[in-house]
Amino acid sequence: MDATAQAVTGRVRLLLVEDEPELSAMLAALFTDEGYRVDVAADGQRGLHLGLTRHYDVIVLDRRLPAIEGLDLMGRWRRHGVVTPVLVLSALGSPPDRVAGLDAGAEDYLAKPFDVDELLARLRALRRRHLDTARVLPVGGYRLDLDTREVLPEHAGAGTDPVRLSGRECELLATLAVRPGQVFSRDKLLAGVFAEAGSPVVVDTYVYYLRRKLGRGIIRTVRGRGYQLGRDPRP
Repeated sequence: MDATAQAVTGRVRLLLVEDEPELSAMLAALFTDEGYRVDVAADGQRGLHLGLTRHYDVIVLDRRLPAIEGLDLMGRWRRHGVVTPVLVLSALGSPPDRVAGLDAGAEDYLAKPFDVDELLARLRALRRRHLDTARVLPVGGYRLDLDTREVLPEHAGAGTDPVRLSGRECELLATLAVRPGQVFSRDKLLAGVFAEAGSPVVVDTYVYYLRRKLGRGIIRTVRGRGYQLGRDPRP
C-alpha cells in the first residue's frame, strides 16, 4: 500500500530495528496486537535498507546495533529524506544519551527497561503529533494539503488562489512528496496509485497533468529510472 493510501485508511506501518531476538519477538507481537503492521530488522544494515525502500508511519529504533549504530542509522535516513518519526528504545538511558538521541533527529526517547503501557502510549502520541503535520506536505516550493487537495505556494500572499487537484493527482504528488529523495519507477507508481490501470502510460499522463497545473519543475524525470519530486516548481 502506498503512503497516501495509508494516510487515508489509517493503516499504520511500523519498523522495529532491534537486535536482541527475544525482545524483538516480544515487541513485534505486542505491536501487532495493537494493530500495527510490523517489519523487523535485526541489524542496522537491514534497517537502513527497509527505511529507504519502504514507507513507515513510525520507527522504533535500538542504539547498540550490529553493522550500523542506531544514531548513525537515523542520520542516514534523515539525509536521504526519510521523515518518519522515530522513537529510540535503548539501554543507553542517561540524560546525555537521551539528549544525543533527540539532537540526532529522534522525536522521542525511552530507556530500557521500560513500561509496556508507557511505550504504547508514547507511540500513540507520536503518531498523533505526526499526523497533525503530515496532512500538509512540502512539494518543491509549494505545500500540498491532503484534506482539501489544494496546492499553494510556500509563501503565498494575499489573493493567491490555490490550485485544486483531482484525487489521483493528489495521490501521485503526495507519494512523491513523502519520499522526496527517492526515484519511483513507473511500475511502482502504477501499482501504488493506479492499481486498476493496465498500462504505465497512465502515470505519464498524470505527471503531465501535474506539470501543466504546477510547472514542469514540480516532478523530475530521471532517465531510465522513473520520476522524483522536483526541487523547483517553476517551468
